Amino acid sequence: MKTMIGKRPGFTLVELLVVIAIIGVMVGLLLPAVQAAREAARRMSCGNNFKQIGLALHNYHAAYNRCPLNGGGTTRTGGGAFCWDGSNTDNRSNLSALVGLTPFLEQQALWEQISSPLDMDGTGPGTALWPAMGPTPDRQNYTPWMTEISALRCPSDPGRGQSKSGRTNYGMSIGDCPATGDMQGGALECGNMLPKTGGAADNYGRIDRGFFGNRDFKTFASVLDGLSNTIAMAEIPTNSNDRDKRTGRHATSQGTAVRDNPSWCLDNGRIDPARPQFWVAGIGVEENLMSRGGSWAHAFHGITGVFTVLPPNRELCGYEGAEHSGQYPPGSFHQGGCHVLMGDGAVKFITDSIEAGNSRAGIVRPGGAGLQAPGSASQYGLWGSLGTRGSKETISSEF
Repeated sequence: MKTMIGKRPGFTLVELLVVIAIIGVMVGLLLPAVQAAREAARRMSCGNNFKQIGLALHNYHAAYNRCPLNGGGTTRTGGGAFCWDGSNTDNRSNLSALVGLTPFLEQQALWEQISSPLDMDGTGPGTALWPAMGPTPDRQNYTPWMTEISALRCPSDPGRGQSKSGRTNYGMSIGDCPATGDMQGGALECGNMLPKTGGAADNYGRIDRGFFGNRDFKTFASVLDGLSNTIAMAEIPTNSNDRDKRTGRHATSQGTAVRDNPSWCLDNGRIDPARPQFWVAGIGVEENLMSRGGSWAHAFHGITGVFTVLPPNRELCGYEGAEHSGQYPPGSFHQGGCHVLMGDGAVKFITDSIEAGNSRAGIVRPGGAGLQAPGSASQYGLWGSLGTRGSKETISSEF
């Protein structure tokens, strides 16, 4: 009798290749969706951080009837008391408003370390002490300044490195007038953090247009345009040491040129045309502790200050050191824009394409004429109007 041998079940080579191809296509479609979902979660977490900061700001104001001081702390007596140089004995009144918010961000233990003398070398009583309120914020061996505060870090930001433990992704809005520094010709000696007295006080008062000032307490009542119409803080990406124009600050000696044309760095070949997200090779870029977001405790504009002149994610074009002013827009590693915190505590996502007026118009400054005269409406469109607290602009657009 003849035995019939059945055909063994299995895949042919062609069928196997088809299955592999289908799996490859499915993985190719799925991975971007997974990555997008993860980024959406990180963006939501970032927004929640900002909501907590907004709540802390309002609780601070409820407790003290004013906003925390940007540029507070301790200083020496005598000549040049507020001019910048590193110090272990005082902080030259260069602490950011975030320092005052620490106890309202569930960081009471950290605040107690800052506000009290602290053992300098860990050897116990009778040894050298850091002063109350700490040294200048560039002292990396002062533990509080290097403490990572999770509420100040955006999970989408990959920035790491030299200052990885003291970074911040949230900075104070100074408004639409970078002339609050010495770019307006030296009326404010020693950069943008000088106390305002005499003629300098008059000049500063004419151009102090943002939610936060320099060594000048603000209150909610001083926000004449309304808290819901005024940006209090904005997101900033921290430096990643890769010459990214959003995080690495190009310092130029052309302060007057940058003042009169906020797009000066773009117009003068500082950005790589082949890689428009990065600076061109060969120019100096600040990439250290004093760079963007490098120190949450530091009040310098180049580190934690935000101006509403250039729209989000434009280039950081500064005048000399981080203690001076420049064009410092906000930005982020989220796709297409960044978060801002409004004065009323609302968190909004502002796109890079927000209506921002004329990005080559000279800024308002002491002695300026026409549209640059103190008291003028912002020339930077809806974006600039959101940065001013009392210029009487009417904001009717959705953002």
